[in-house]
Amino acid sequence: MHNLIRAIESVVALPAYREFVLADAPETARHPPPGQQSVFFGYDFHVNQSGFGLIEVNTNAGGAMLNAVLARAQRACCAAVQDLVPPPSFAQAFEERIVEMFRQEWANCGHTRPLASIAIVDQYPAQQYLYPEFLLFERLFKRYGIRAIIADPSALQLNDGKLSCSGMAIDLVYNRLTDFYLELPESRVLREACLQDAAVITPHPQAHALYADKRNLAIFSDKQMLAALGVPEDVQKILLASIPHTELVTPENADRLWSERKRLFFKPAAGFGSRAAYRGDKLTLRVWQEILSGQYVAQALVMPGERIISEEDPAQTLKFDLRAYAYDGKVQWIAARLYQGQTTNFRTPGGGFAPVYVGPF
Repeated sequence: MHNLIRAIESVVALPAYREFVLADAPETARHPPPGQQSVFFGYDFHVNQSGFGLIEVNTNAGGAMLNAVLARAQRACCAAVQDLVPPPSFAQAFEERIVEMFRQEWANCGHTRPLASIAIVDQYPAQQYLYPEFLLFERLFKRYGIRAIIADPSALQLNDGKLSCSGMAIDLVYNRLTDFYLELPESRVLREACLQDAAVITPHPQAHALYADKRNLAIFSDKQMLAALGVPEDVQKILLASIPHTELVTPENADRLWSERKRLFFKPAAGFGSRAAYRGDKLTLRVWQEILSGQYVAQALVMPGERIISEEDPAQTLKFDLRAYAYDGKVQWIAARLYQGQTTNFRTPGGGFAPVYVGPF
């Protein structure tokens, strides 16, 4: 995972790649950020006994603070696992790295005074499924002397090139919106703040275009494209070995992809949270027509791993994926997500985030 993340970072840094990807990107994505790298990249993997694959990259990966809370709650059930369970100081160190990451984003934009205020922004935040995490972030920032407010983007104001919310000047926006390019009417003020560099916005729209648009997986898994972009051979090997082959769904390849659908997974290029994503063996003709009329990618299917979580008969078995939270190309934390069904969800009884323990190899 570490090697793959570094490999992707090296490709994204190439001028040829950036020019290619940003050529038809929205205006906010083409606008260069003043220095921020964007917080909480999430690299999601399927891992099983016979395979390993990067399923997607996210630029506003949620759940980091929930995993810190989860880590504090873990207790060894027996002596055999005592050495695997991290001590409480492990979660404390993770939270300190989170705060330092936001301060680094602020400093990267050329600011010399301390970061003073953060707005945690999402649409209708109190109605969001992960709203409890927003509250955890708010408390964390305040604990480290940073004023914090949770706000809908429509509550932001921009006057004389300065962003504010409810009378509080905003230094940095922790952007949890799934309006990745700030195109909706309610994101108008944040969009103008982005284009005027009126506040540090992280994750930044350009980060989504360069990393998280699922069409990029088709680049990362295409040997000819990688070679044309000037990607070194050793980096190509890492990418091609770790990213399931992905291609755009087009009228030209539609018949072939339909015939091969049982070994493919279909995702909308601009999708998030597994919405409108389908395993090929579950496709109906009606859904297939929707895929053909939208912007989709087809990815070679890597089955998720499984874990037995009960002693009942029959035992309850859940699928899992692994999420690596990363910043500046370095992994900060690895979490598992347990679920049932075609895609990751947080509503399966016994499912949700779960800790990852690193044992001897």
